[in-house]
Amino acid sequence: MIQPMATATVSGEVPTETGDFVVTLDQVPRWIDAEIRSSLEYENEDPSLSKSFFPDPLASPTEADGSNGMVSRFPVDHEMNSKIYLWRGLPWNLEVDAVVNSTNENLDEAHSSQGLHAAAGPGLAEECATLGGCRTGMAKVTHAYDLPARRVIHTVGPKYAVKYHTAAENALSHCYRSCLELLIENGLRSIAMGCIYTETKNYPREPAAHVAIRTVRRFLEKQKDEITAVVFCTSTSSDTEIYKRLLPLYFPRDKHEEVVAISKLPADVGDENGETIIHERQIRIQPLPKKTVPKPAQASAELPVSDVGLVQRNSSYLDTYLDPAFMSLMKDPDQRRQEQWEKTAQARGGWNFAKMLGFGDLGGPPLSAAEEYSLHSRYLTKANSLNLSEIAEMKILYRGGVDSEGHPVMVVVGAHFLLRCLELERFIHYVVKEFEPLIQKPYTIVYFHSAASLQVQPDLGWMRRLQQILGRKHQRNLHAIYVLHPTLHLKATIFALQMFVDKVVWKKVVYVDKLLQLFRYVPREQLTIPDFVFQHDLEVNGGKGLIIDPRTKYVVG
Repeated sequence: MIQPMATATVSGEVPTETGDFVVTLDQVPRWIDAEIRSSLEYENEDPSLSKSFFPDPLASPTEADGSNGMVSRFPVDHEMNSKIYLWRGLPWNLEVDAVVNSTNENLDEAHSSQGLHAAAGPGLAEECATLGGCRTGMAKVTHAYDLPARRVIHTVGPKYAVKYHTAAENALSHCYRSCLELLIENGLRSIAMGCIYTETKNYPREPAAHVAIRTVRRFLEKQKDEITAVVFCTSTSSDTEIYKRLLPLYFPRDKHEEVVAISKLPADVGDENGETIIHERQIRIQPLPKKTVPKPAQASAELPVSDVGLVQRNSSYLDTYLDPAFMSLMKDPDQRRQEQWEKTAQARGGWNFAKMLGFGDLGGPPLSAAEEYSLHSRYLTKANSLNLSEIAEMKILYRGGVDSEGHPVMVVVGAHFLLRCLELERFIHYVVKEFEPLIQKPYTIVYFHSAASLQVQPDLGWMRRLQQILGRKHQRNLHAIYVLHPTLHLKATIFALQMFVDKVVWKKVVYVDKLLQLFRYVPREQLTIPDFVFQHDLEVNGGKGLIIDPRTKYVVG
């Protein structure tokens, strides 16, 4: 069992000149030997930790083997696992070949990892001053002086901002990879790595730990013969618990952990180096169209000789370079422009009753099935390339279990929809990504409207666009929308959606006034319900009401 041993005295420790104790690798528990087998079940963890990457197990029902036939991207490798250690304490007490110092571009002592310079002595700062600084994402090596380690590898982690998440993620990945590369270049074989991401740089702890662990895993896959030990060092209980939960995803110790990790890993685990994949920047190489030798065009008797030559040139010249199969998919530009004008004119020709009633602009031409499919595909591709963890953490939308008829449930919390804190376009991408596994078969939506009227909501024009992006499959497979604690305004809004947007989807709404009534449709154990919903239910429900399921006309008391 991994214990906090930063300052504990262990049998066999040797005191240093400063009075600290030297801890050798054989005194640190290896990951493969650690008696932590509940990591993927998240037992005894800090409840304040973010679980944005790990939804409720009920949210992702799986087959008997838990893998749905998917192949693990991080299979069990006992040799690699034997090189991984998890240590609660300062790296400076470890007797390893190299320790990692997280610092700034000037390699200042004040911005270095806590306790390093005090343990190493003044010679370290003097040598750092001769290195000429270090760029973000890179690393430089110095002597370790009074430390039990042989070398110190200094690296500069990135500053974090949600707007530049991908850039920060790749820079952090490069920090870890640069440290490991320097380790090998200097003929060293063991390394202790603290959390390179620091509080002063605002990097979220759990996403950063994902980057650290998967980068080390990918590096060891290529260079495991050159490295004997990688020690992940944590200084807080929160970081320790995060690593306990994430290590089994990238370094599974048995087949059970490997299978469970398939459903728990984030969608983007990076490329062969662990860096985030940006699909828009990937180079796509396609074969050139085959040149075809067209039959000579026959001259029309009505055309003059000069025009015949032009016809022959157009036919032989263009067809040589354009793929006929591709050209057959293209409409004449004038025809496409005219069709678009007709759709727009038709949409604007009538009165926009919804806008007059204050529900927003629901005009615009309807999309064909092909247009909806193309729109959904573009959004899904983009969504899979983005890291949307900041939206996941808001808990506006998350998976539940199954309803009473066995359909998977998606939960929406209206009060968590903070319009002032959201970038709607990114939220749409998140919705498309989360709904994609559900809309392939019948599913249910549970919407908690409790206290949502206190928040500013987007207009129905945005709702209409979102529905178009989700497409016809979403409409066809939606079983029901259970709306808890509806208000009069919400009912009027849904009536407008039935009138102006889509009767098929919005006729499936079932109004539920009480939680107890909701549990008849979706069992209590299948839902994760925010505390304020229970409080709201107690405040607004003093008596017993009735609801009518419009799909079955069944009256529930």
